[in-house]
Amino acid sequence: MVGSVSTFLMFEGVAEEAMKFYASVFECCEIQEIQRYGPGEAGTEGLLKGGRFTLHGQQFVCFDSPVKHAFSFTPSISIFVELETEGELEEAFTKLSANGKIHMPMGRYGFSEKFAWVSDRFGVAWALNLARRP
Repeated sequence: MVGSVSTFLMFEGVAEEAMKFYASVFECCEIQEIQRYGPGEAGTEGLLKGGRFTLHGQQFVCFDSPVKHAFSFTPSISIFVELETEGELEEAFTKLSANGKIHMPMGRYGFSEKFAWVSDRFGVAWALNLARRP
């Protein structure tokens, strides 16, 4: 039986920077844990060996891979975030798309009153949606 499920993000040298960036973008994002590689360990000393953060209560795990890979993040898997106000949505869109890539500009789509799809400067894809109001 599975004890928990978390989204796992593998970076190459920028994991802590990414976590701190996400905490600055979303008010409801909190860094839970930071563990760094020490002397003689497989990764570069000081980089993130393991980190945890939560976003709207959802847990994320990330680290800096000591191995270089021929792949990175793909926008086909996105972190879907529903935001309560247009101001929150617009602020997240502005910050996440800066030095990133816009896949779908912010706008009204058939499935949403206001939605945007972007990849941030680290390559992580975000689907940002205005929460439906009753």
